[in-house]
Amino acid sequence: MSDAPDAALLEQAPEPTTHKGLVYPFGGREPAPGTAMPVAAGIRWVRLHIPGPLRHVNCWLLDDTDPRGDGVALIDTGMNTTDARDAWKTLWRGELSGVRVTRMIGTHFHPDHIGLAGWMCDRHAAPLVMTRGEWLTARMLIADARDAVPEEMLAFWRGAGWDEAQIAHAEARGWAGFRRIVTPLPLGYTRIAHGDTLTIGGVAWQVVVGSGHSPEHACLYDPIGKVLIAGDQVLPRISPNVSLGVTEPEADPLGEWFESIARLRQLPDDLLVLPGHGDPFTGLHPRLDAMDREHRERLDELHAFLAEPRRAIDCFGRLFRRAIGPDMLGMATGEALAHLRRLEVERRAVHETIDGVRWYRAA
Repeated sequence: MSDAPDAALLEQAPEPTTHKGLVYPFGGREPAPGTAMPVAAGIRWVRLHIPGPLRHVNCWLLDDTDPRGDGVALIDTGMNTTDARDAWKTLWRGELSGVRVTRMIGTHFHPDHIGLAGWMCDRHAAPLVMTRGEWLTARMLIADARDAVPEEMLAFWRGAGWDEAQIAHAEARGWAGFRRIVTPLPLGYTRIAHGDTLTIGGVAWQVVVGSGHSPEHACLYDPIGKVLIAGDQVLPRISPNVSLGVTEPEADPLGEWFESIARLRQLPDDLLVLPGHGDPFTGLHPRLDAMDREHRERLDELHAFLAEPRRAIDCFGRLFRRAIGPDMLGMATGEALAHLRRLEVERRAVHETIDGVRWYRAA
């Protein structure tokens, strides 16, 4: 594989644009459907459509070699949808014809990132590379094949303040949605952990693990090329969802998120950040600072709002700038509970359960 991006393609990029302290070196340019766009030496960008408000996910191809010869390491895959599979087939019939995936690296377990990981591993006889927490979580969700929503989940929703109509809407969607948009994963995988080094195509990538958005989210950092493949841990225009869920209701995901921001801030500011959604950008520190500040300001607003007892659903107006419809209710609830739990950990709030509903108030 080439050691450098296609200079002719990079020359077509418009002038860099700036927004809120970030610089977008490719302007508004993005890869066309069914193509891979060079962004740095040995790195190409694939953008795939996904359903929902995010609209797309970014995947990254890194030039690589293994005992079988040249190929690419693939980072993230898109969701298991017809659109995504067709886009990859177009790539492998076209400009990636004859190119193998040497290893399949998943940043985290969310289906828009590893939905086709098992499919890729089968197609290319490639090993799956993930952190243990992400791989185990994905395997657990795929294996939990119940069709009916568990009673614990119904109680969790009621505890957050959902009414019967909201619960009925969620119940109608069933419980096994994850397995429908994720192809089966291999039984074995290659584990990576924070501080590890992955050598890909002669480049020594350092593994930087964050948490809060998911259990052990892997980012890859190239200190020589000054590139950070950030997945969902750092996004340019939105903050990733940080949710408290039924599987670990006493956790503190927002606290873990703040710790992860502090860890990432130890990296240099002048990196090219390749995010899971949105466009590549520079300005890592301003973005980390903005995300940290946004969540802390929300905590302060929420603390003031808890002068009277509130349920999680009562807090949406203090946390979100738009109305929350039925399809976003679960994520919004998880985010509200994460902020309420953080206030409890900081001893700024307490809760009591009345008739199965959790009521929070300022301490």
